[in-house]
Amino acid sequence: MNDSYGRNIHYLRISLTDRCNLRCVYCMPADMRFMPTAHLLQNDELVRLVRIAASVGFDRIRLTGGEPTIHPNLLEIVGGIAQISGIKEIAMTTNAVRLEKLAEPLARAGLKRVNISIDTLDAERFRKITRLGKIEQVWRGIVAAERAGLAPIKLNSVVVRGYNEDDIADLARLTLDHAWDMRFIEVMPLGSVADFQIASVVPVAEMRARIENVFGALEPLEWNGHDPARSYRLRGGRGTIGFISSVTAPFCEGCERMRLSSDGRLRLCLLRDDEVDLLTPLRAGASDEELRALIARGAQNKPWGHGLAQNEIAGSRVMSQIGG
Repeated sequence: MNDSYGRNIHYLRISLTDRCNLRCVYCMPADMRFMPTAHLLQNDELVRLVRIAASVGFDRIRLTGGEPTIHPNLLEIVGGIAQISGIKEIAMTTNAVRLEKLAEPLARAGLKRVNISIDTLDAERFRKITRLGKIEQVWRGIVAAERAGLAPIKLNSVVVRGYNEDDIADLARLTLDHAWDMRFIEVMPLGSVADFQIASVVPVAEMRARIENVFGALEPLEWNGHDPARSYRLRGGRGTIGFISSVTAPFCEGCERMRLSSDGRLRLCLLRDDEVDLLTPLRAGASDEELRALIARGAQNKPWGHGLAQNEIAGSRVMSQIGG
């Protein structure tokens, strides 16, 4: 399924819930209000939409949130999606707080790999960034995911000026001893916390310089044109280091993804407010064919890219309501 620019759209990121057990400063306001459960996709509705999406060409699924591991029916949802014909991979982005207990059951249900958020290794700074979190829980979740075979392990660090830019080299050091992908992400402006996010951007060029000042020149690796991360390796490292430069060097030409929000909206671009309401027609009795046409039309209308360079900021949702 191609959009109007000829990009093959086949990767669907699904927000299972807008709720989270952390309150990261770059993701949501401290007093975040969550949507009523009745306004969110129910299990059968979500699995039905994934089945329809698979019929028009979506073959990669990533489960996000909020925080997907707090969804009470996560295992059933993973198992249901795993049985859908055409789905090649189910992955998940998580803060790993509950992953120590869930990694093995999720792997058995059909989950293939995880991306884990870890913005610092320092316990005090971790709590400052997350407002609630304990780094020890995240570390145990990483170990459990690796033990369960949810590989390759990808670790995500959103770098926020004044919070964790001094932690970049320590996080990069993890790739010397572990075959993990450590990825550094420019904070992206969205919704009610956009002003804070704009003021907090640390450019990828600075991130890379901070690493090379400690470890020497990074070895560039081949880029496939679609992965948002440009990857490198430390000399002698077992893992890789990636940089995601959504703000300073967008990669929209290779975008192959769309997003389904927990309230049933198909979001056409992470950093734009263009959405297609699927929940209302679904609950009004729309047929599979009608829903299929809405999804395909959404893909056709997918914009070329975001408008950050023109100071256009999406305002309808914060990051926790989209899932990144």
